[in-house]
Amino acid sequence: MAGHFEPLPGGGAAIALDEVEISILRSLAVQLLELIGPGDGGAEDEDPLARLFAEGPSEPPADPALARLFPDAYGGPDVKPDSAEEGEARERSSEFRRFTENDLRTRKREDALAVVRSLDSVTAAGDGGAVLKLRPEESRQWLGALNDLRLAIGTRLEIAADDDSEMLFRLPDDDPRKPMVMAYLWLGGLQETLVETLMP
Repeated sequence: MAGHFEPLPGGGAAIALDEVEISILRSLAVQLLELIGPGDGGAEDEDPLARLFAEGPSEPPADPALARLFPDAYGGPDVKPDSAEEGEARERSSEFRRFTENDLRTRKREDALAVVRSLDSVTAAGDGGAVLKLRPEESRQWLGALNDLRLAIGTRLEIAADDDSEMLFRLPDDDPRKPMVMAYLWLGGLQETLVETLMP
């Protein structure tokens, strides 16, 4: 089980982690929470109908990593720049973002919080390692958070496509990007094995 997720009988997944791995995963999840930003501060007694119709931002985030986590819904490489089609795509994306980004941020925040909480609840064994066991819903939250972490780190590393990951294996050890590259590749392995545990 070391280093990868395995399915649990009846659903869910388990992975053996050492103290360093727990610390790295927790730190990355906290950094993701900081990147996503605080919630809307919605108090428990706030009118749920008002919260439902609360409008979010209409412009994409300026930070490239956030823009990758919250991309435009319309447009893309096929839309010609400075065309009527681009203007229409921008307008539709803006409208879509206003009514969906708050909920998407909330979900991403909850996924990252689930990672932090499950890591905080794990009890280390005598050798400093621990076995983390996830229920099926926690597995889905972990999968969402791992995906978001890889998107954010990949953006910081300027990885445009999966093909670029081959180049990452050849980075010299003294390259300042090496620690983040190692985290990116490790998270990819965790993500892949977690996906496998969710398959029927």
